[in-house]
Amino acid sequence: MSASRFAALAAIPLLSLPSAAAPQAPAVTIELASFSYAPSPIHLRAGRPVTLTFINRARGGHDFTARRFFASSSITAGSAPDGEIELRGGQVQTITLVPRAGTYPVHCSHFLHRQMGMRTTIIVQ
Repeated sequence: MSASRFAALAAIPLLSLPSAAAPQAPAVTIELASFSYAPSPIHLRAGRPVTLTFINRARGGHDFTARRFFASSSITAGSAPDGEIELRGGQVQTITLVPRAGTYPVHCSHFLHRQMGMRTTIIVQ
């Protein structure tokens, strides 16, 4: 058997190996409760994709309003219409994005929720 034929036959098993999947974005879980966010503040890395998973631990609805943050980020999966994530009681929602460096205010826009302490900051470095 010639060397070139042997090399070709030796390479066949390599062609059938599954290709490595693209690495997934790191995940950050953000919990909404009556009347807080956790973690607080929220720390993210600038220019690095991240999947944010929002979990509403309360029975009632809450939102995660961060208009400047979502407007300055590049969203690759999911959405934040008008810069907010709205969650019914017990609901879970995810969004994947690439954040831009900065400090961004967050609050719940439901009546009096911000005044009752439902606010935090996103720090992207």
